[in-house]
Amino acid sequence: MTRTRHPGAEPFLPSKRGVRALRAAVRDCRGCDLYRAAGQAVFGAGPRDAELMLVGEQPGDVEDRTGNPFTGPAGRVLDRALNELGLDRDRLYLTNAVKHFRFRARGKRRIHQRPTLGQTVACRPWLDAELEAVQPAGIVLLGSLAGQSLLGSDYRVGDHRGRLLELPGVDAWVVATVHPSAALRADDREAVHAGLVDDLRLAADRLARS
Repeated sequence: MTRTRHPGAEPFLPSKRGVRALRAAVRDCRGCDLYRAAGQAVFGAGPRDAELMLVGEQPGDVEDRTGNPFTGPAGRVLDRALNELGLDRDRLYLTNAVKHFRFRARGKRRIHQRPTLGQTVACRPWLDAELEAVQPAGIVLLGSLAGQSLLGSDYRVGDHRGRLLELPGVDAWVVATVHPSAALRADDREAVHAGLVDDLRLAADRLARS
């Protein structure tokens, strides 16, 4: 069987790289095979001059249906953490490293599957374009796939969280933390949530000094 080759996202990026033009263009992206099963591409959301960008891993089932990032259960965990810190979600830019939902069907349910390295690399041009368009002062990496997308395959949340990091080629500081969904899967959900809040507090404190 011959495998179909996919070109990556670059050929699908528009000539104008503003957030609005990118959001319109991503609907037609065929840079990897995920578009075949997913309901739609889920682009970032938030003000184009946001000082803080939060980068998750990929849309989930709810996000795939609504077309907006962090609108499902993980989004509610994130909202709770942001509220505890007094961070206004409407002033943040939220996006994902991969723009289509990868899943396997189990009856009527769609079970989340981690995107492959090839799918993550193929989608990277969209994230690079968002960073260029928004130019945030800081970036929060939510989960290992988000970190590996921007910092390489050696990235590990446990090794990188709790301190300010640098992203080569980007004039922004970086904070690493778990994906909010980790609090949904953990035996001690409150402990994981508290760790998420602590990491986000590092970003909030740094942002306040900007």
